[in-house]
Amino acid sequence: MSRKNYLFTSESVSEGHPDKVSDCISDSIVDLFLAADPESRVAVETLTTTNRVVLAGEVRGPSSVDAAAMEAAARRVVQEIGYEQDGFHWENMAVDVFVHGQSADIAMGVDSGANKDEGAGDQGIMFGYATNETEAYMPAPIHYSHMILKSMATARHGGVKELGPDSKSQVTLRYEDGVPVGATSVVVSTQHGADVSQGRVQEIVLEHIEKSLPSGWMCPEEELYINPTGNFVIGGPDGDAGLTGRKIIVDTYGGAAPHGGGAFSGKDPTKVDRSAAYASRYLAKNVVAAGLADRCTIQLAYAIGVSHPLSLYVDFHNTGKVDPAELEKILYDVMNLTPRGIREHLNLNRPIYERTAAYGHFGRAAEADGGFSWEKLDLVDALKGHF
Repeated sequence: MSRKNYLFTSESVSEGHPDKVSDCISDSIVDLFLAADPESRVAVETLTTTNRVVLAGEVRGPSSVDAAAMEAAARRVVQEIGYEQDGFHWENMAVDVFVHGQSADIAMGVDSGANKDEGAGDQGIMFGYATNETEAYMPAPIHYSHMILKSMATARHGGVKELGPDSKSQVTLRYEDGVPVGATSVVVSTQHGADVSQGRVQEIVLEHIEKSLPSGWMCPEEELYINPTGNFVIGGPDGDAGLTGRKIIVDTYGGAAPHGGGAFSGKDPTKVDRSAAYASRYLAKNVVAAGLADRCTIQLAYAIGVSHPLSLYVDFHNTGKVDPAELEKILYDVMNLTPRGIREHLNLNRPIYERTAAYGHFGRAAEADGGFSWEKLDLVDALKGHF
């Protein structure tokens, strides 16, 4: 029997966190290639440290996207995030590019041919999740953790220069009868200028916490922790090295749902680590929005070079209104779940990925140019029609 009364915690990190700087740069390279050729193949990792960025990976795409273009993209990303510090500066940092052509063995397995459809870019399992506990169909702890940092980032980009780019949040919510009812603790750590007092930092951050949480949800004052170490001047890649793909729980559901293990950033959409995770979220969200369950987890599994999914599993967590086994059959009808089918249905072969790299890949609004297409609710009527 699932628990109804409990505390649950999730965290988020800002675009200035060293791992997120790496994710943003890697996804900027994906966008660079897809803008030049929608059929490009990209798998690029980024390392960030004191005044240095290192790119490594494999690609297949137009020669116009060369080392100089990738370096320029990395510098632009760091500049837009806001790093102009002695230890990490977009203009002064060294950028090393170690990116080579895609392995012929991988290409052979993935590419379509006369006798086979396009195969998955790797083996693996992917999970999607949705819950009706927030309007975004996201678990509330990660949703509000993201909202606090997005609010702070908007203020910083709008002129609040006392804050630095690197920040983290953590929200603990109390659930009663399975429903979140309020925060029991909130933690926010943010980089700041050397001449900014902790009192001023707390004043700024408190405003963003209060405006991000629902009315009446604020935690007790003694459980509010803002810069609990007392100082956070040295931050970002100068304070700690960053790597692509190290914040996969922040990227997804904050630990409230399973994760298949694969990161998203730096990968083109032929990699099912990314595209099938988007597809499973898309399906789960539409299932919940259709009223078929209050919570829904969907798992997909693939093998490298094989076009069809090896399995599809649905779990309603004891909240379902229909038979999950019947729904599993229906999902194959409402969406082509081959790698190419996913890419075409969600229109993924376009430069829409840099924007996903911070503040979560899910729970965002679908955008007019196709960004966050996996957040659309255009399957709701079709799903209702089957029941």
